[in-house]
Amino acid sequence: MANYEKISLEKGMYAQSGKSMTDILEELDPSVNYVGTELEGLDAFSRQLKRFDIKVSGAKSDPVEKFFATTDSAALFPEYISRAVRQGMEQADVLSDIIATKTSINGMDYRSITSTPTDKDKALVRVSEGAYIPQTKVSTQENLVKLHKRGRMLVSSYEALRFQRLDLFTVTLKQIGAYIARAQLKDAVDVLINGDGNNNACATTSAASSGTLTYDDLVKLWAQLSPYEMNTILAPTDAMRMLLSISEFKDSKASQDFHGSGRMITPLGAKLVHITSMDSGAVIGLDKNCALEMVVAGDIVTDYDKLIDRQLERATVSCIAGFAKIFRDSARKLTY
Repeated sequence: MANYEKISLEKGMYAQSGKSMTDILEELDPSVNYVGTELEGLDAFSRQLKRFDIKVSGAKSDPVEKFFATTDSAALFPEYISRAVRQGMEQADVLSDIIATKTSINGMDYRSITSTPTDKDKALVRVSEGAYIPQTKVSTQENLVKLHKRGRMLVSSYEALRFQRLDLFTVTLKQIGAYIARAQLKDAVDVLINGDGNNNACATTSAASSGTLTYDDLVKLWAQLSPYEMNTILAPTDAMRMLLSISEFKDSKASQDFHGSGRMITPLGAKLVHITSMDSGAVIGLDKNCALEMVVAGDIVTDYDKLIDRQLERATVSCIAGFAKIFRDSARKLTY
């Protein structure tokens, strides 16, 4: 039964651990109840915006003060901020190109698993009938995953923002999300190179000539990463310039794809990812399917008390995440 107009909203909904406001609203007002109606396609939070006639996007978006017209609608404001920040993180997302899996936890302590197969394990030798089957040992890491809190503080008065359009305010919030995404990307690259504190820094190989990269250097990196598949290459800005000037990168198919879509490909089939935060002097080749685990402690957290009771003033938006190496040898650094 559709009852989105009858739900009582209050700030205590944000206090439920591991659940966002949208999750709680979905439990109270499941979207499945709206299949075949004009509200099909909206989630529970979007239906609440419709209930209070709050338009958050478009040329005719409402001013910020529309959220504070009633006590119930004011309770939606922190979730609006969290969702806008999340959209910014998704738009600036590069992490999905380098992480194998994402794990959500409800605490601050997390110990990942690891396996360090020998050359014999990787070969999967033939086993005769009745013979002993080789083992691959999987164990927990000795040290915990280091989690980092990334976020921004919103500093403003309600009076300064009350007449600003939500569409414009959303742009600012998305930029905060982009900042967080870029900081998390830098953390991920650091773990790929230096390890996660469990003696698993990636191995290093050197280019044939200092200060330059050649196609032969990439082929060498590809060969040394075997039996893992080098399907991703991470490169800083100066390395990108060198790589894109290599003659093998200038064939007609690569040129057409780059000019038509902006996607950068390599003759080895690996996806070339530009990482502006990387230090110059090295590129990383990795198998993104088994190199890195992202660990997230909860969702985006918004300081809801200040946003609702004090109508903004100072409030924080933050996200806690860390990274762990899965297979140590699935990433390798090429210095030049």
